[in-house]
Formats: sequence, structure tokens, C-alpha cells
Amino acid sequence: MKPEKLLFGTAGTPKNSKKRNSISGIERVHELELGCMELEFVRGVKMGEATAGDVHEKAKKEVISLSVHAPYYINLNSSEPEKVDASIERIYTSARIGSICGARNIVFHPAYYQKDAPEKVYGRVFELLKMLTSQLEDEGIEVILRPETTGKGTQFGSLNENVRLGCEIDDVLPCIDFAHLHARSNGAENSYEEFASTLELVENELGREGLDDMHMHVSGIEYGEKGEKNHLNLNDSDLEYIELMRALKDFKVKGLLICESPDNEGDALLLKRTFESL
Repeated sequence: MKPEKLLFGTAGTPKNSKKRNSISGIERVHELELGCMELEFVRGVKMGEATAGDVHEKAKKEVISLSVHAPYYINLNSSEPEKVDASIERIYTSARIGSICGARNIVFHPAYYQKDAPEKVYGRVFELLKMLTSQLEDEGIEVILRPETTGKGTQFGSLNENVRLGCEIDDVLPCIDFAHLHARSNGAENSYEEFASTLELVENELGREGLDDMHMHVSGIEYGEKGEKNHLNLNDSDLEYIELMRALKDFKVKGLLICESPDNEGDALLLKRTFESL
């Protein structure tokens, strides 16, 4: 179910959860009065169906919206067919188990260019996601696949590429990682005007529905000439998060905003309180 407002939450179990599992994470998110949590399947989908069912029940009870981050080991443009097959399987399994958890958005890093022309890579990613969304629909797995904007120029996943995928394939929409956009541009994409331009692109290409159903990642980030190095806490970085919150408020954005800072709960609360104070 799509949120009726903008919800703030953590990437994975909050830093100060009693235990490092999803149930405890949901409890902590509820205690903090946050609204969402991303299940981190980044090292592999190790959750079984029974646990996923328990996670769903807990999230419903605490009224917490869930999403999933699929494993990092995905490259839909690999030159090795077995790696492409494994990548598709990882997205599929994330979607299947995520759906049992009650998660609607399935986030993943799509591909690497690997010296191929961007348009060629786009075509390959497009065909594979078209096939995968068709399979998920046939099996009654109701999720939105969310290719994420990536933090390095070597990675497929620019804002334009991911918004275009959302325009051209049903049940695909972008996950916009504002820290990655900032790092990918080596320090640009960091003013109110640039944040507003990103949101205008989403609205122009995907309609008002694009802004009413956003999935976003935000954190501080360290970067260099080649893009992303690592995530930082917001106040240890140069990300103009107050201006970002101002843009999200002005555009009346709804959906999930997941904080990927090392102090995921502290920065999620900082973002929520900043947004609400504007």
C-alpha cells in the first residue's frame, strides 16, 4: 500500500535495536516514531518464508512500511551468462521473500557499463527487467522493482536512465539516492535548485504519481573524482540536507525516505524533524 505522506526510516535494523534482527528493528522503528524500514538483503537473501511471515505480522501490528534492498552482487550487464542469471535470481528471490514480508519496493543496483555504450546497457537492462516483471506478475508477486541511482560513473543507474525505465516498464520505478547523485556528479546535485530539478524531472516524466510514490535514500557521503567512496553521517558531510527537505516539502512528495547513514536512526530522526520544522 502506498503511504499517504512522506515516511522516514532506516536502512536495516536501527543502530540501537535490542537485537540485530528484523523483528527487533521494527520494534525500534516504532519506538522512535519513524514510519518505515528497509530490510537489508545485501549479503544474500537468508530469510525463510516463515520468518518473512512473522516480519509481515509485526510490521502490520506496529504500522511500519517495509521495503527491501536486494543483494549487492547484481550485474545485469555481465558478459558471463551465469552471472546474469544469478543476478536475475537474486532480484526475483528478494521480491518473493520481500512480498511475503509485506514489502512493496524492491531496491537494487542494476548493472555496470563495463566499457559498453550506455544505450546498449540500457537495452539489455530493459529487456531483462521487462521479462522479470512479467514473471512476477504471472506469479502474483505484487512489488515495484526500484533500480537505484548509483554513486559512480562506471555504474549503470543515472537519474535519467532509471526514470526512463520507470516510464517504459510497468511495475518499475526509480529509487532516487540523493547522496549517490551528489557523489556521482563529484559535488554537484547539492542545492535547492538542483534538488527541485530532480523532482521536476520525476513529475514531468512519471506524472504526479511519480512524486506521490517516491522511494529515496539519503545519507552523508564521501566522494572523489570517481564518485562515491563511503557513507557518512549527515553532519560529517557536505550534503545540504535542509535544502533537500525543503524541496521535498515544496513538491509535496509522498513515499518512503530511507536513511543510510552509519547512525541510521539518529539521522533518520534528524531528517524527519527537519522536514516537519519547515
